Amino acid sequence: MSMLRNRLILLSILFWTYLAITSVLLSVLGWVLFLLTAPFDRRRRVMHLFTSLWAFHYVWLMPIWRVSIEGRERIPNHISYVMVSNHQSLLDILVLFGLFKNFKWVSKSEIFRIPFVGWNMLLCDYVSLSRGRKAGMLRMMRDCRRHIERGSSVLIFPEGTRSEDGELRRFRDGAFILARSTGVDIIPIAIDGTSDALPKHGLLFKRSSAQKIRVKVLEPIRSDVADIERLTQNVHAMIKTEVAAFRSKDAS
Repeated sequence: MSMLRNRLILLSILFWTYLAITSVLLSVLGWVLFLLTAPFDRRRRVMHLFTSLWAFHYVWLMPIWRVSIEGRERIPNHISYVMVSNHQSLLDILVLFGLFKNFKWVSKSEIFRIPFVGWNMLLCDYVSLSRGRKAGMLRMMRDCRRHIERGSSVLIFPEGTRSEDGELRRFRDGAFILARSTGVDIIPIAIDGTSDALPKHGLLFKRSSAQKIRVKVLEPIRSDVADIERLTQNVHAMIKTEVAAFRSKDAS
């Protein structure tokens, strides 16, 4: 047991050290890219692609993570959506960048203050949310509408925070109100396996052996076919069913 824990500690230290060092270097490159592209790339598509490569390369380099992503073709780049995903772990963010689709993250405001990583999020014009403040929620909704009107999708975790045990929490209705008010469809995304790789609390990996991480983009859902409560429940049920299917496949 102590040998396994030592392996996990060493692997975790190597990963986070590499992430910290490369984040400094890539942040500098991000500033250069921003200055070169900002005059003609109002939607910051180039910056988002750069950030997707930056984030997902950590997942790609980890030999113990086996990531599969299905359904990318259900997110055409020329249409705006409200994308919603369940949230199991900090790793969800790195993994979902692997969609390589044009979208804006909605993230709590504290993340934008993290050196280098948060500064790059500002350059990408991602959406900041001050949780617990009505003014912050209204500002977030306004910024999301602006991005949708310009042709970008937004990606929101409707649980509001990471799950403690990998099971779906209740969905808040903000993402669904946003979709209804802007007239765009909702794209549900199911993710599973990240909570078994990295728990909600702490930065120590849970296992040093191969870990399957699965992502599936589900069929778009019209936002005007049901009231907000029913729409929220339906999307929650769709994602929950898909996560259960992932786990059933692993158990068989």
